[in-house]
Amino acid sequence: MNDAELIRKYNVPGPRYTSYPTVPFWKNDKLDSKEWVKTCIDFIQSKENKGVSVYIHLPFCESLCTFCGCHKRITKNHSVEVPYIDSLLAEWELYKNALGFSPRIQELHLGGGTPTFFAPAEIIRLMEGLFSAKSVNPESCELSFEAHPGSTSEEHLQVLYNFGFRRVSFGIQDYDAQVQQAIHRIQSYDLVKNVHDFAKKIGYTSVNHDLVYGLPKQHFKAFESTIEKTIELRPERIALYSYAHVPWIKGVGQRGYDESDLPQDSEKRALYEMGYEKLVAAGYVSIGMDHFALPEDGLSQAFFKKNLHRNFMGYTTQSTAWMIGLGMSAISDCWTGFAQNEKTVEAYQERVAQGEIPVFRGHLLTEEELVIRRYILDLMCHFATSFVEDKQLNAIHEGIKNRLQPLITDGMVTVSQNRVEVSSVGMPFVRNICMAFDLDLANKTLSQPTFSKTI
Repeated sequence: MNDAELIRKYNVPGPRYTSYPTVPFWKNDKLDSKEWVKTCIDFIQSKENKGVSVYIHLPFCESLCTFCGCHKRITKNHSVEVPYIDSLLAEWELYKNALGFSPRIQELHLGGGTPTFFAPAEIIRLMEGLFSAKSVNPESCELSFEAHPGSTSEEHLQVLYNFGFRRVSFGIQDYDAQVQQAIHRIQSYDLVKNVHDFAKKIGYTSVNHDLVYGLPKQHFKAFESTIEKTIELRPERIALYSYAHVPWIKGVGQRGYDESDLPQDSEKRALYEMGYEKLVAAGYVSIGMDHFALPEDGLSQAFFKKNLHRNFMGYTTQSTAWMIGLGMSAISDCWTGFAQNEKTVEAYQERVAQGEIPVFRGHLLTEEELVIRRYILDLMCHFATSFVEDKQLNAIHEGIKNRLQPLITDGMVTVSQNRVEVSSVGMPFVRNICMAFDLDLANKTLSQPTFSKTI
């Protein structure tokens, strides 16, 4: 079967597997904060405490990017900054009080929205609130943030560098003017180059550029130019994401253009293949799904050493199984369970003001789900996994092997005894391979569109 036939066959809706079970299949809508904290404590006590990853969701943006699938609040009213930072700091205090100790933060990431929507003074206040308990040691903690090139000032970069941040991720998407107009994200190459160069001048050691293929009005030659310009700047990391078209979830934001404006199937895949070939030829290492890094970067090193981890923040070098999400809609994870915060700013702030950790739903994993979670994590990070030897899992393993048969026939995976390995042909289809392991997909058909297509 040639590439075009494989794309036609396997370009179906599927999860991105930042978690398993995936969010649409979470079964504990009534999970409350007390049960969630108890789940965290039980997990911490059962494992060697390697610290916690903290994700802070800063949801505000001044304008809507029509490709975006994130939970955000569009506003030009910057008076929202002070009360939101107040709520984040209060939520962190609620966690420390409920846990009975101040967790040691091993990884800290500011995501959005647009973190650089916030004034440097408010970012300083947030950082000082977290650092005051000496829970963050910049020497042993990886600190990173997402940045919009158009709203990131030299002061933003310097302030965060002073707190120990050495990683920054710039949202680029595409340099083509027609694409930028369609997705409502106008930023020139010169603007990006200036902020990139300043980050390097200050001393940031790992700069990431996010690119997206499959966007409206995107064409091969123009996107090739975007890839080439990115290589010229030589960021340490590059994320080459597939555009997730889910207008039934995100509403008007992703309906700002015609469906006919989107590159389809083999045309879309050709954009990725071109990007892949150019990045690898330029010396980047292909890591997991859609990520690239220079060989000396920590992400490449983790990939080579089989230490790569994946969570709701994406691929990471930190293998902490415990993550606390602070802020509106943020997701927390303690390996045996997930919890999500209230999804609107108002509901989030109201719950925190009432002295409650603002969890509104979650999921506690069964023993079977924990096993499948490990399989899928291995596949997403290392392109291989091994079935555990347990007679009680034999029926589940047989079901997985049966669902893998078409992928085996098409040369995407090999199964030898208890070992499953993804071939070079199958690597671009790793989401489809993970779907064969997904018990929720095997046992239940969703009644409405849920996931973006896998390619």
